[in-house]
Amino acid sequence: MTKMWLLMPSAFAGKLLSVLRQPLSSLWRILAPWFFWLGVIFWLAGTERRRQPQQREEKDKNKEGEEEDDVPTTPTSVNYHFTRQCNYKCGFCFHTAKTSFVLPLEEAMRGLALLKEAGMEKINFSGGEPFLHERGEYLGKLVKFCKKELGLPSVSIVSNGSLIRERWFKNYGEYLDILAISCDSFDEQVNVLIGRGQGKKNHVENLQKLRTWCRDYRVAFKINSVINRFNVQEDMNEQIKALNPVRWKVFQCLIIEGENSGEDALREAEKFLISDEEFEGFLDRHKEISCLVPESNQKMKDSYLILDEYMRFLNCRNGRKDPSKSILDVGIEEAIKFSGFDEKMFLKRGGKYVWSKGDLKLDW
Repeated sequence: MTKMWLLMPSAFAGKLLSVLRQPLSSLWRILAPWFFWLGVIFWLAGTERRRQPQQREEKDKNKEGEEEDDVPTTPTSVNYHFTRQCNYKCGFCFHTAKTSFVLPLEEAMRGLALLKEAGMEKINFSGGEPFLHERGEYLGKLVKFCKKELGLPSVSIVSNGSLIRERWFKNYGEYLDILAISCDSFDEQVNVLIGRGQGKKNHVENLQKLRTWCRDYRVAFKINSVINRFNVQEDMNEQIKALNPVRWKVFQCLIIEGENSGEDALREAEKFLISDEEFEGFLDRHKEISCLVPESNQKMKDSYLILDEYMRFLNCRNGRKDPSKSILDVGIEEAIKFSGFDEKMFLKRGGKYVWSKGDLKLDW
């Protein structure tokens, strides 16, 4: 196209000289097509000039998109479910006891060190029930390692609280920032229906004792509640205000294929499910509680970085828990590509907050 434009002036001039020798009556008939094609040429040239900046802009946008995709996800906050074993049988549990495997302590520490190098600031130990393995000693050693050796800003645990003893706080409490206790109801009969009943032990009474130990040993106290068919109408305002946790995480009961739903599942959570409207109704009745942090199914599913007992990231985007390769085998950057992690939703749901007890400024 460019060469044609360069040749047109000389070609047009030559033709013009030849036609000037023709009679005037035939001059317009000869020149008219040339003026038409000359107009087309200039129009095409203008279109090409306008198109080039647009193409450059699109290339720049594509390049920026490629650069964003190439930026590895930072594992700022990681949930490590190092065991699947549990002493409770919660009907809606979405990380069930499908194996009894637990990594050797040294391998678990190696993986945690890799995560720290990749940018991890907060580790949350969960299960199953994390205090079940070695009566909490395995967990205590990991907590101490993460705080003392790795220097993580935040180390936390999620537990049902039934197996925690004061001796554990004496040995490891100084290294723990947050202890979250799962409590779905303040009615012991409802806890039995859910699967948190354990003989003569009272789940609610034990919660009060754990609250006291957290205060005595300077550990921030948190409560996690899963709202389901059996507790959705319960009023927890008075009890939560009395316990005064730093955070009250309120989850909507979630279905995960292969864990609490489907042929291969160990639980059947369908009977526990509630609608979005019912969940919103529960939240509305408890809106006066300032520490309440709601998490609907939409917010929860893809906004957590979850490591299983083999240190594989679990991708929940398709309603299942599809594992990556272990970070111990392929490293963080490669494994995290398959995590399905939605970093924007993580930030939107308030996943990053003041999570070091040194910054919480609590009245111990």
